Amino acid sequence: MQIAVIGRAECSAEDYLAAETAGYLIAANGGMVLTGGRGGVMEAACKGAQEAGGTTVGILPDTGEGNPCLDVAVRTGLGHARNVVLVQSADAVIAVGGGYGTLSEIAVALKIGIPVFGYRSWEIEGVMKCATPEEAVILAVRAARLFRPPRSRQGPEAPA
Repeated sequence: MQIAVIGRAECSAEDYLAAETAGYLIAANGGMVLTGGRGGVMEAACKGAQEAGGTTVGILPDTGEGNPCLDVAVRTGLGHARNVVLVQSADAVIAVGGGYGTLSEIAVALKIGIPVFGYRSWEIEGVMKCATPEEAVILAVRAARLFRPPRSRQGPEAPA
């Protein structure tokens, strides 16, 4: 299960804490946290996930190192186009706050049918508004599990 946490690279203390909580809870539920790999909301989600023993992946817009809480940095060199790669890699998306970059990620997710849950984020058709980051994670985990059921550890059945 891969859940993207999206939001501003420069954010309020409240959004930082919310993203950190979301990252922690995603990892605690067995999910991998995907972000745009920068600071702010993205770094907070990664920090929370690592505190819970989870794995973090940053889909970077450039060839830089990303935030210090990344386990995997995917250096795309795609600029804003990396938003599409990030969202298409996710089974569900949680938006925490956000600006126009976040809005573009939300739009892509909704266009391709990936569920989006927002906390203090854009209030637009298709985004499930959540009262707390905990609610956003509960709904995102449920949706991600429905969107992409867990794979068998034994692999596919051998043909008869």
